[in-house]
Amino acid sequence: MSVTLQILREDWADAQIALPSYATQGAAGADIRANLAPEDRAAGLTLQPMQRLLVPTGLRVAIPQGYEMQVRPRSGLSLKHGISMPNTPGTIDSDYRGPLGVPMINLSDTPYTIAHGERIAQMVVAPVVQADFALAETLDETARGAGGFGSTGRS
Repeated sequence: MSVTLQILREDWADAQIALPSYATQGAAGADIRANLAPEDRAAGLTLQPMQRLLVPTGLRVAIPQGYEMQVRPRSGLSLKHGISMPNTPGTIDSDYRGPLGVPMINLSDTPYTIAHGERIAQMVVAPVVQADFALAETLDETARGAGGFGSTGRS
């Protein structure tokens, strides 16, 4: 199944930075790259330990109704450098047309510099089902019941 996202570059964005793309034929997520403001391109953006920062992509997207875009951390950045997203996955709704920025956090004890054009996150486009909500007097019984976190055991 394929769906087309319309993408607009911000006026200030570097047109040499690649649009989101899939690294392999079987990839679920398309890589998103940092597209830094002209004054930040040479030095990059440095994330200090435990610092959060909204990293610009220079893009705006139009997601078709009935779909969402999930923005997720890249596993390599997370494992090798402790760079993640504080709200993972982030959801971009189909009616949002503003700038696409990626909130990032440095969970390591070492500063990390995000380079202009670096792959910083991945996006997954997924169908959305909106539910109806109805107030009930009771809920049906299940084997788990009200068992919460960890109630099904460790193994």
